[in-house]
Amino acid sequence: MLKLRKVAQLFRIMTLAALVACPLAASAQDGDGGISFRFGLGPSLGPGYFGDEDTDAGVGVKFKLEELRFGGLSSGGGADNYGLGFGGSFRFIGGRDADDFDELSGLADIDPALEIGGGLEFTARDYEVFAKVRYGVIGHESFVAVVGGDLFYRPTDQLTFRAGPRVLLGDDDYAQTYFGVSPAEGLASSFESYDARGGIISAGAKAEATYAINDDWEVVGTLRYDQLRDDAAGSPITQSDEQLSGSIVLTRRITLGF
Repeated sequence: MLKLRKVAQLFRIMTLAALVACPLAASAQDGDGGISFRFGLGPSLGPGYFGDEDTDAGVGVKFKLEELRFGGLSSGGGADNYGLGFGGSFRFIGGRDADDFDELSGLADIDPALEIGGGLEFTARDYEVFAKVRYGVIGHESFVAVVGGDLFYRPTDQLTFRAGPRVLLGDDDYAQTYFGVSPAEGLASSFESYDARGGIISAGAKAEATYAINDDWEVVGTLRYDQLRDDAAGSPITQSDEQLSGSIVLTRRITLGF
């Protein structure tokens, strides 16, 4: 079932971002600084909320920081930029509205969240490992960290496959936001109150195929499997600790100078 309110919330956020970015792009001048990133939207399938056992249609979001230049300093800069460096990290989480799910009746709604951060990554031609930290600048206002790696396979110059493990960790506030049940919610719902603590939230794997139409446009297909762990798996909200999701997204490379 398509959650139209979630889609509308997402597009309002993305429209605001576009209105801010367009004047910046129009006024960008050649200089010593600049930023290049990829952004895109597309259809997705996945759990309606963390712990849901059903699959819902939605909107997939992709954001990848490719290059950041400031004076003589730079980060990223192309496919041949191997070695240890800094990489950005981004995740959008749709809101959870109890009215959309009969089983969540009595629980408080959760606002959409935007996580932004970064961390270290070591990249070689055939593999990459990374550890990154993000903060919910909008929404849950807590910290998460992701640790993982990928193996690469490039059958052609335009097509790249990558796949590898992922481990997501979250602090107490993050765990309580998505998996906890407050005493008041316990009285108003069918769930017992539950104090969710932070730690390992999930462990799983991600596989991705990227087809480069040209230097600016790419199509990215993603399939992800996560198994909820520890307090996230033990939450009374969690109907299934196995979470499968996928998306197909068209991305555009955007470059801004400053």
